[in-house]
Amino acid sequence: MAYPGYGGGFGNFSSQMPGMPIQMGQPMPGTVPDMLSGGYSGYPTYSASYSSDADPIWTYFTAVAGQDGEVDAEELQRCLTQSGISETYSPFSLETCRIMIAMLDRDYTGKMGFNEFKELWAALSAWKQNFMTIDEDRSGTVERHELSQAIAVMGYRLSPQTLTAIVKRYSKNGRIFFDDYVACCVKLRALTDFFKRRDHLQQGFVNFIYDDFLQGTMAI
Repeated sequence: MAYPGYGGGFGNFSSQMPGMPIQMGQPMPGTVPDMLSGGYSGYPTYSASYSSDADPIWTYFTAVAGQDGEVDAEELQRCLTQSGISETYSPFSLETCRIMIAMLDRDYTGKMGFNEFKELWAALSAWKQNFMTIDEDRSGTVERHELSQAIAVMGYRLSPQTLTAIVKRYSKNGRIFFDDYVACCVKLRALTDFFKRRDHLQQGFVNFIYDDFLQGTMAI
């Protein structure tokens, strides 16, 4: 059963990754066609023998990853900046990189391995494509109605009150920059995933233990 925040296929964990545009066109660099249950991509496991010739994203990751094969927020920021994924848009802020890690940090280590980085790259590529589609004048910003359009394309059904709260949180003088747009997408996906994992009957409401609520929201 789909409920607000999970429009279309997102309501039943179809092969689409939650919070990514429904129509993505051609596969993005670094994505793979097969998806595992739960909406997450079936990426190859982290391995020292992984070939950068087969996947250039490996080069971006290993250039900054520590000996443990993971990156923290500062390393992720450096990695994404060096990769040029933002193109002409401003590089991602450190705070946005922190919540990117939190979105996929299922073991609460505060770091991201290569599998998670691949998943993040696929999401960022799709979000960027979505942003570029609605940023028709290439101003590097979108307005409220354009953000509403983008959120709807990603499959979320939000009330006008929620959209107003989002715009107030992420806009500067009524406009949303790319970094803030991605931060918004990350939080929407992370909080919706957090909620849905506890909504076992998919009825649109759950009972939270206070500590569980704080763990899920304060980490993002």
